[in-house]
Amino acid sequence: MVCCLKTRRSGSSEYLNNVIEQAHRHIKSRTNVMLGFKRFGSAATTISGIGLTHRIRKGQFALAKLGLKEPAAPAVWNTVLFDR
Repeated sequence: MVCCLKTRRSGSSEYLNNVIEQAHRHIKSRTNVMLGFKRFGSAATTISGIGLTHRIRKGQFALAKLGLKEPAAPAVWNTVLFDR
């Protein structure tokens, strides 16, 4: 029985990287077709935007936490992407 626990413990961490890679799959699929980024700031903004659209699509984004007076799309984008 101890032998099974050791095998199981090593087997569960073996596929941990797959879970992490699946979380970044939506970002990798968008950025793989690009030629690359010249500046870190543009790369960070683009990746933040991709992550934001993915969270909005999944329903994981709350507008109430931002404290905006108007929930218009440009105000949300500017607040989330450029106010770090």
